[in-house]
Amino acid sequence: MSEDYAFKPEERPLFAGSPFSPAHPVGRRLAYFAVGMVLAVTSTFGNALTTVNSGSVAGPLGLYAAEATALPAIYVAINASANLSLVKARAQFGIPEVTGFLLGLYALAGLIPFGFASVWAAVLVRAASGLAAAALITLGIYYLMQALPPKAKPLGAVIGMGLSQLGTPLARLVPVDVLVDNGLWGLHALEVALALFALALILALPLPPSEKSRAFAPRDYVTIILATTGLLLFCQVIGQGRTLWWSDTPWLGGALATAIALLVAAFLNETGRRDPLVHFEWIGTWGILRFAAVALVMRLALAEQSYGAVGLLTLGGLNNDQLRTLFVVVVIAMLLGIVVAALTLSERRLPWQVLAAALIIAAGAWWDSNATTLTRPAQLILSQALIGFGTTLFVGPALLYGFLRMIQRGGDHLVSFVVTFSITQNVGGLMGSALLGSLQTVWARNASNALAADMLASDPQVAARISGGGAALAPVLADPVQRAAQGSGLLAQALAREAAVIAFNDTFRFVAMLALTTAAFIFANIVVARYREKSNDRS
Repeated sequence: MSEDYAFKPEERPLFAGSPFSPAHPVGRRLAYFAVGMVLAVTSTFGNALTTVNSGSVAGPLGLYAAEATALPAIYVAINASANLSLVKARAQFGIPEVTGFLLGLYALAGLIPFGFASVWAAVLVRAASGLAAAALITLGIYYLMQALPPKAKPLGAVIGMGLSQLGTPLARLVPVDVLVDNGLWGLHALEVALALFALALILALPLPPSEKSRAFAPRDYVTIILATTGLLLFCQVIGQGRTLWWSDTPWLGGALATAIALLVAAFLNETGRRDPLVHFEWIGTWGILRFAAVALVMRLALAEQSYGAVGLLTLGGLNNDQLRTLFVVVVIAMLLGIVVAALTLSERRLPWQVLAAALIIAAGAWWDSNATTLTRPAQLILSQALIGFGTTLFVGPALLYGFLRMIQRGGDHLVSFVVTFSITQNVGGLMGSALLGSLQTVWARNASNALAADMLASDPQVAARISGGGAALAPVLADPVQRAAQGSGLLAQALAREAAVIAFNDTFRFVAMLALTTAAFIFANIVVARYREKSNDRS
């Protein structure tokens, strides 16, 4: 676009830091759309490579599998808190400058492990990835909006947020051997390549300019530091609590107490400010609390796919390389969900779209609740496709619903909205895995105790099972006493597997009930809103 182009009043951005929206020729629109799609998908793909392969990543870093869960938690905390500063940074310095800087930082961080492979290098990469992802999601949405006519621009948010959900299933399609080649060089090379590729795209096809304004106030930095540190500690507690176990690890309690104190201090710093960074009085209104609660609970339910289904299949001895067909179908279902959300989008239909997504997710979770130890990916294709479809049908409309509520209050509430939505989705996803994992662990113990109580040594079937297990070892184990002990051990392992599957089924039913309860709540709010509209019309 020519530098001397005079922008029309209707082409001005809604917020400082957002780009102007001039009319573009068809070719440029298509280019903006293509770049926007790539940026949206790329935003979460790099970190997802680590998250879905945390067990494989742990070994080269010299970590236990439980310790490796700290890495995704760092990403979540940084990503969730990044918008405290990024929204104002874009307004003060400009979109290309901020995003280009963060992508460069991400690429440089990704190069460090090539020369200095260590846990701290991995931590730095995850933190840089969280910052870059927060910038790329927003940038991808802006690119998509440039490709659309004025009345259709809200579709950019729906499509962009939907595409950002593809990172996890796409990461499961990458062969594990490629990532762990020569330590973790494959993983780091992919992340660096993604960052540089995204940077090349935005340099080759820049957005229209944006209006800049002085945005930061001194007390903003206090809130940013307190909230970011608090979220880092809080996410570490959530991320590692399930694996280290909540009541067995004293430092988790200390970290949680410190996190709460820091977050309360951030809240107190914002209270009474004339121009606060975060408008807590608006977040505390019934409408926004209701929006945040629905968004959080839905994200908890969506952990059924990332933890529940994958956990069940992992229990059967499968790894990511054996789940490719399943997740190819999930990706296709997610793309279909984006298309349906875009085609049915309207302000009045937004609650109905979220309601439909909740019911679809409930159906998929309930379908999974009849799993057995013989369940394999082929039996989960339909249910996981439903959950994938529900994911993208939900997230875009949910973002747009909250955004419209924010517009009604003014652009100075943008940080408050973006941070609220980011926390419900990022921290909510981490909380979902922690909640479902903890419930599954407790229920597995209960099921194991119940099954063991019915297995008496005097029972002929139990004795036959122990004898059969020992007989299978007769060629390599001559001592009959040791064969009997090994047979008992094999029976105990089979019992533990059955108990774990029973617990997973209970977890799937819990997710289904959670989604159904959310759907009922949304429907009740729709009915109340319609009743109030009719009452106002009559009056």
